Amino acid sequence: MKVYIVRHGQILSNVLKKHTNPFEDLTELGIKQAKELSKIIKNINFDIIYVSPYLRAIHTAEILNTNNKKVIIDERLCERNCGKLSGQPVEDNIYRMDYWNYFSIKDHGNAENIKNFFERVFSFLEELKTKNYDKVLIVTHSGVSKAFYGYFNGIPEDGSFFNLGLKNCEIKQYIL
Repeated sequence: MKVYIVRHGQILSNVLKKHTNPFEDLTELGIKQAKELSKIIKNINFDIIYVSPYLRAIHTAEILNTNNKKVIIDERLCERNCGKLSGQPVEDNIYRMDYWNYFSIKDHGNAENIKNFFERVFSFLEELKTKNYDKVLIVTHSGVSKAFYGYFNGIPEDGSFFNLGLKNCEIKQYIL
């Protein structure tokens, strides 16, 4: 089975470099990014589309679904819950690198533990393996794309997933 994962289009928090929340929609550029990607993938005959329940992912999936395929919302495709960090500035610093380190033992408050987050995403992929699809489109988030990387490529020796997420409307294919 070919699995295509796409990160949603740009949102305002991406521009402002802030931790996000589930309710943000795409910016004008995010809509444009999704429309451009829809032209690139329009000839891929997906059997089904799975999407995160977050507004930005659903909106991106609607734009990408030019062939009117069935769309299934799956909670396991939600972004990692950043807890009290929601709306706070994202800093490219040691803290953020540690936040995306699989082996970190640091307490990140009420943010979702990275190992629990990966287990949630991995359970989605394990269930997907049991389905009889040829091509699947998954519209989700940067953090989920990091978990996909870990599932298909293993956990890096240093545990760092800091720079392994997809950019807005970037697509990556895996074989499941």
